[in-house]
Amino acid sequence: MCAIVGVASIKPIFNKSWLSLACDSMIHRGPDDSGEWWSQDKCVGLAHRRLSIVELSASGHQPMRDLTRNTTLVFNGEIYNHNELRLQLVGKGHAFKSRSDSEVIIASWHEWGEDCVKHFNGMFSFAIYDERKQVVFLARDRAGEKPLFYSLNNNELRFSSELKGLMADKGFNKNINYTSLDCYLAMGYIPGDLCILDGVNKLPAGHTLLFDCKKGKHKLNAYWSPSYLDDSSPLMNEDDLLNELDVLIEDSVRLQLSADVPVGILLSGGVDSSLITAVAAKISKKVKTFTITFPDHKNYDESSHARLISDYFSTEHIELEANNIDSSLLPVLARQFDEPMCDSSMLPTFLVSQLVKEHCTVALGGDGGDELFGGYTHYSRLISSSKFLENMPMSLRNIVSKISETILPTGFRGRNWLQASNTNFNSGLPLIASLFDQKMRRSLLSNLHQLPKILPAEGIWIDKIPNIENLLQRATLMDFNNYLVEDILVKIDRTSMLNSLEMRSPLLDFRIIDFAFGKVPSDMKASSSERKILLKKLAQKKLPESFDFKRKQGFSIPLGEWLKKGSFRDLFYDVLTDSGSMFDIGSVNSILKGQDKGLRNTERLFSLVMFELWRREYNISV
Repeated sequence: MCAIVGVASIKPIFNKSWLSLACDSMIHRGPDDSGEWWSQDKCVGLAHRRLSIVELSASGHQPMRDLTRNTTLVFNGEIYNHNELRLQLVGKGHAFKSRSDSEVIIASWHEWGEDCVKHFNGMFSFAIYDERKQVVFLARDRAGEKPLFYSLNNNELRFSSELKGLMADKGFNKNINYTSLDCYLAMGYIPGDLCILDGVNKLPAGHTLLFDCKKGKHKLNAYWSPSYLDDSSPLMNEDDLLNELDVLIEDSVRLQLSADVPVGILLSGGVDSSLITAVAAKISKKVKTFTITFPDHKNYDESSHARLISDYFSTEHIELEANNIDSSLLPVLARQFDEPMCDSSMLPTFLVSQLVKEHCTVALGGDGGDELFGGYTHYSRLISSSKFLENMPMSLRNIVSKISETILPTGFRGRNWLQASNTNFNSGLPLIASLFDQKMRRSLLSNLHQLPKILPAEGIWIDKIPNIENLLQRATLMDFNNYLVEDILVKIDRTSMLNSLEMRSPLLDFRIIDFAFGKVPSDMKASSSERKILLKKLAQKKLPESFDFKRKQGFSIPLGEWLKKGSFRDLFYDVLTDSGSMFDIGSVNSILKGQDKGLRNTERLFSLVMFELWRREYNISV
């Protein structure tokens, strides 16, 4: 895994020091090697930091140059099918000097142009400068596993793996984008191409960007989106679905176990990571598994479930005890995440990444299974709610929604579901995971005078809802396109990269994604009483009989307990009641008091603290 950063302009760039500063700000993404290259006319500069995974020799150094075709590449990620593509490209007359997948990307660009990305099976963000065509080509993988920020200003393109790369320029304008801020407080993350800072965008998953270095113009293109079942789609029987899924997962795990460095598996003891472990144990005789334990908090301790799987498949299993997680880690994570994000599971994810790095450079995880195969509890509740409410008049549902918003306090259990009573389940989706509704967001931000009369987050959410008739397919695709990309995968990338660890997600092989959305009917994903139906049927064939298929927890922490006393409570109060806080102190105090009274505000408070810590770390003013 690596860091890439670059700039392209229609005129020569004289302030070149920014590029090396940006590259060095991401040394954690690539501690093994670095490089910087400038075009002869000084209009294009590319830099790279390398974490060596494939082709450990100097042949994998970047920026990688193809001198015969005047092409330069910087690349972050892995192309898992690079060996297959190399053979195909050799047959078309291309020659190779190394085993590097980076060299395969360059040859693919010259063979297929912008369509080269359609041939790649992997996780990636990369930039190619083609001097003959005078273009810079950016690309991001289908699922959005690897990040890429960019800015376009005065006929100049800048891009970076992490936002801190762009902010390394002292002249960079650090103004908050208030649309993004509103989305953050509503959703807990910043969706789509939006960025917390004005003038910056994220390249969306499954997209490319072509920048014309002569004209200063750019073209954004979506090269892939998941196919999905509709009424005209042919249906497969259960046995055929299970057989195809089995083949796809095994091939994906086989590809992703390949590396020139040690590989391990993050084993939470849940269905997804246990299934990955089962398949890996079939492919390889030596499998290392890792989990995190909370001996002082038995309700959060997954170690016995993980140990069951490791014993059954005879893996080399290593456990990390996490009794004394200190709140001092939060400022570190706030800086690493670039944009604020509300997901307290970033703490155990960071800690387990830290553990794994002591033994491996690459680790596989089970991420993606919930979104693809209907694993979240809210899917079952959506199905139940839609059936319960379908015969209730919308006028009555509107009253229930309004009363719950007005009377029930923030953090009251079930409040979000009651507020969602007025959802049209035939075409819409409720924002169940909403942190703060419009009223509370306006109250929290009452010190800011730039807020619009109508806050935009709900409208942005509605615009992103897929136009799919089936409720469950709509909900799973919505989570795949948004929550997975902007929360789960960001959390994995930033925490693992802070430890110079490459995390891979076999279930996010694009063939499995297309299978899940294009072939698996909703009744094989979830019902009002069951979840992840098809994936569990496959797991039942591979996992021990004593495995508990009903439990679901994953990596999480007892944050609610920690907020009762100790360093976390002290930090939260110090940050949120500080006179320099952006948030209205009266609103904050009401949330803090509600937490002490037993309301469910832990993630809400976490979101506010992480935002304020992020502002402090990067000296962001409002």
